[in-house]
Amino acid sequence: MSKGNFLKAKHNFFIYPFFQFYTKIKIRRKFHSVIIEKKDIDTRKPILLISNHISWWDGFWAMYINLTLFKKKFYFMMHEKQLLEYEFFNQTGGFSINNQYRHIIDSINYSSSILEDKNNLLVIYPQGEINSIYQSEFIFKRGIEKIIKEKKISLIFSANLIDYFSNPKPSVFIYLEQYQGDYNLKDIEKAYNNFYKSSTEKQIHRER
Repeated sequence: MSKGNFLKAKHNFFIYPFFQFYTKIKIRRKFHSVIIEKKDIDTRKPILLISNHISWWDGFWAMYINLTLFKKKFYFMMHEKQLLEYEFFNQTGGFSINNQYRHIIDSINYSSSILEDKNNLLVIYPQGEINSIYQSEFIFKRGIEKIIKEKKISLIFSANLIDYFSNPKPSVFIYLEQYQGDYNLKDIEKAYNNFYKSSTEKQIHRER
């Protein structure tokens, strides 16, 4: 792969199924448990999954959610530098984004085209970069509005939280909720922040 060219996602006949298998094994070995809590979600439409971005594990958790609940073709946006460094991910649904205007437009248009197929799931981390697990206020970068403009999709919020409690291995607690508001950046950003706050409050009061 060469730097500077927009990189579309691929789903290699061997690497993509292996990544799905590897995700299950990796999570089973490294985590005590994965708990998913969700409200009613419409899986009949294309899905845009918006999540907090806290670690190297985020893509594995998103794949785990998809394998467990949605069972759709998996796509995710990844910074070009990282995608070139880890070419494996380009073969498992990853496509590129960088800070060049033309590249951003290509990535937005490609993302939008993915959401035209009901069999697809697209994962986006609207913060644009990995942040501290303790961050509780999220500012979304622009582009989401254009990706989902006039689209009939299920826009799903995901909050990934980690707790150990009395176990030597951490557990992953994933909260999911479908967004029902208008498709503009500020409304989505505000709704996600409210959702994340509610999710952390539930986690604080979770029975041990």
